[in-house]
Amino acid sequence: MINPYIDYGTIFDTILKLKQIMEKNRNMKQHVSFVGALHIGFGVLGLAGAMAIFFGFQFLFELVEHEPIAQKVLSYVGTTVALILLFFSTLGIIGGAGLFSYRSWARILVMIVSAMNCLNVPVGTAKGVYSIWVLMQPETIELFENSNQS
Repeated sequence: MINPYIDYGTIFDTILKLKQIMEKNRNMKQHVSFVGALHIGFGVLGLAGAMAIFFGFQFLFELVEHEPIAQKVLSYVGTTVALILLFFSTLGIIGGAGLFSYRSWARILVMIVSAMNCLNVPVGTAKGVYSIWVLMQPETIELFENSNQS
């Protein structure tokens, strides 16, 4: 029996809108998971790169053993570059892991790391822009707010 006081069109429209919102949230969950995996993967590669740079500069250090100024420069440059790469790679891994559990601090951390990644043309720029785009979407912000409340 149809109730004349109920607007069934509005109910169906509301259900359709809820379905669309749920599909958007599901898509954004996939995007967030991909961003997390991307940052963890690149973070691990960055750690390997930091070790390679550190040991590579140690090898170069041995090649210029009779040049004290060159040894100092290689020592400072190698250590500094390796530590910077180690720092940002570690932050990327921590932030990427936090994204999988929808932690709000991880969202902010990954946006900061992504902004720094934009300086690394072309791959870092693509990764940074995509990560920032995903994490700034209203649906993504809602996902992180809802997960922090429960």
